[in-house]
Amino acid sequence: MVIDGSTANSSFYFCKTRLAHSLIGFQADGRIWLKQQGAALDGALSAFRSICGDEGVSLGEAVREQHGRDESVHRCRPPDVVVFPRCVEEVSALAKVCNKHNLPIIPFGTGTGLEGGVGALRGGVCFSLRNIDQILDLHPEDFDVTVEPAVTRKTLNAYLRDTGLWFPVDPGADASLCGMAATSASGTNAVRYGTMRENVINLEVVLADGTVVHTAGKGRRPRKTSAGYNLTNLFVGSEGTLGIITKTTLRLYGIPEATVSAVCSFSSVQAAVDSTVQILQAGVPIARIEFLDDVMVDACNRFSSLSYPVMPTLFLEFHGSERSLEEQVNITEEITQSNEGSDFQWARDAETRSRLWRARHDAWYAAQALRPGCKAYSTDVCVPLSRLPQIIVETKEDLMESRLTGPIAGHVGDGNFHCLMVVDPSDPDELHRVHLFTERLARRALAMDGTCTGEHGVGLGKRRLLCEELGPSGIQAMQKLKNALDPKNLMNPGKILLQGES
Repeated sequence: MVIDGSTANSSFYFCKTRLAHSLIGFQADGRIWLKQQGAALDGALSAFRSICGDEGVSLGEAVREQHGRDESVHRCRPPDVVVFPRCVEEVSALAKVCNKHNLPIIPFGTGTGLEGGVGALRGGVCFSLRNIDQILDLHPEDFDVTVEPAVTRKTLNAYLRDTGLWFPVDPGADASLCGMAATSASGTNAVRYGTMRENVINLEVVLADGTVVHTAGKGRRPRKTSAGYNLTNLFVGSEGTLGIITKTTLRLYGIPEATVSAVCSFSSVQAAVDSTVQILQAGVPIARIEFLDDVMVDACNRFSSLSYPVMPTLFLEFHGSERSLEEQVNITEEITQSNEGSDFQWARDAETRSRLWRARHDAWYAAQALRPGCKAYSTDVCVPLSRLPQIIVETKEDLMESRLTGPIAGHVGDGNFHCLMVVDPSDPDELHRVHLFTERLARRALAMDGTCTGEHGVGLGKRRLLCEELGPSGIQAMQKLKNALDPKNLMNPGKILLQGES
């Protein structure tokens, strides 16, 4: 994709024009609209209380602020009221009330998102789903399970421990599984087991008007289907803008007979990524292969009391039988040594492996510890594997020229990497430089035939970049889908698509 030609210019003009119209309309009608919404909310509160009880409705400032922010740098945008439904029937009834009174609806799971997806830009009603927390319909022989919105991945895997099964999608945070579906999350195991998009079989979704939809048919859980439109994947990654996910049916996997992890250092980014490509080309079914640049390795060493060489590094993990692991490891070692990688440092027992991967998952906190008192901000992009060395090298040069702290860690097996920016929130100049850097990073990925986000989602922060990525016709097609399912633009308004485009 060429971003400096006519396509990029037309995409940018399209989005800029839409945003300008939106802002003019909001400024002209804002006071009237806010007054009308306030009156509508007063009329809806008694209905909310009749549905989920007095204890299930909160107007408290602290509760509203808690539900108006996630882990991103976007400022808190609290809703007008938070409701706590206890079942799908209550979610549906509440949605009908909101639809009747034209009140925005913002779903809330665990608040671990990274792109401002839970902010209530137009006020409205936050649906906190923490009370809908059951694990349902486990079918060990069919390798699937159905869970409700408050069930997190750690809770599910603890529940599955004695069955010999597990759910491998691991974004790092202990996020809710329905929330992971809503953002199309992935993580360190995606290179072998796929992302949420490949692991969701069916969804129960409440639409803006209260209609309950089962995307693959009620109670159905086939391993594959060619029946009709793929409604399931329409809602995976929709970030609450099309409906509220109240159940998800997931694929499960057998716990591997044996697991071993290793660390290997390289003299250059190119050598580390070349090794990754060659490992995948050799057909090694590697379970995890993570890249950390020298700055990130240094941060992890300090934070997690490790002693790895401060060089571009791969963290690897192999799953399988004892015999298959031996073959996988031998092939991988041969490849890394041909690229002048170091000898493997092994993590064979469960405790050592856990410490290794905890250090990887604690990269956020390790980066933040490089500058005490500052805030961390993570941005991600994804490019074809062959372009990964170039974009990482150019990104590191950009960080140095911009005088920014930004350790890099990535799911190198699928071309996805994160820049963990550490920024002083009280320094306007530094904040501006971070903003410009993240825009350049995303456009660099687009220029290399990649995407502006591999797993964080669009939320608030990447709406204009999405316009450039998809172009006017792609955005218009998405808008038509949004209009069809949510004609009043009540579902998490202002996310993914620029506000005011409905």
